[in-house]
Amino acid sequence: MRLKRERIFRVASDLLRARGFSAVTTQEVSAAAAVAAGTLFRYAATKSELLLMVYNETLRSSIDEGAARAASTPDPAAAVFARLRPLVVAAARGPENSAAYQRELLFGPGDAKFRAEGMALILALEGSLSDTLRRAAPIISDEDARVAGSSLFAVTHLAIARITAADTPESEAINDLRRQVTHIVTGVLHHSRAAGSDSQEEMKETEQVRGGLLHG
Repeated sequence: MRLKRERIFRVASDLLRARGFSAVTTQEVSAAAAVAAGTLFRYAATKSELLLMVYNETLRSSIDEGAARAASTPDPAAAVFARLRPLVVAAARGPENSAAYQRELLFGPGDAKFRAEGMALILALEGSLSDTLRRAAPIISDEDARVAGSSLFAVTHLAIARITAADTPESEAINDLRRQVTHIVTGVLHHSRAAGSDSQEEMKETEQVRGGLLHG
């Protein structure tokens, strides 16, 4: 079973990259993988599921590459950008497939196995972005960190959409992503530090009041 799955994955990956999502059929995949159509459907019930199966691995590899790059980047904004840049670069290699993959992740059936797997990868990525912000500003609330992580992936999603749907040059989309990431991370960290400073001032004032009451 494992060997059949690997063969189906390899054939689907090769066909999708060579011809694009719209031109590939499940019949071609089953024939090239030397498996019956019924066998193919046990692994991926539709062409969309095949796409998700293949591109989930592309997403996983891009996330791993970004994590490795971010590990040696001390600046939080630069570290976040290092995590996200490989996703845009990978999408630019196959714009049609990347657009179809994004569409299936957003609007595909909720009970689809590989869609759930892809969404889990994205949630884990957002969590890692939130963790980067927490390390840079430990005072940040969990909710603020969560929302910021979602926002950072959202601008990445739009950068990919610009490449795949609007014919935006890869370099332009990446440069815009860098600026957007810097704005978001700088704003979040500034807000959290300002809130922390205000909180420290309030505590100091409270201690002064208490001290006055004790000596009054």
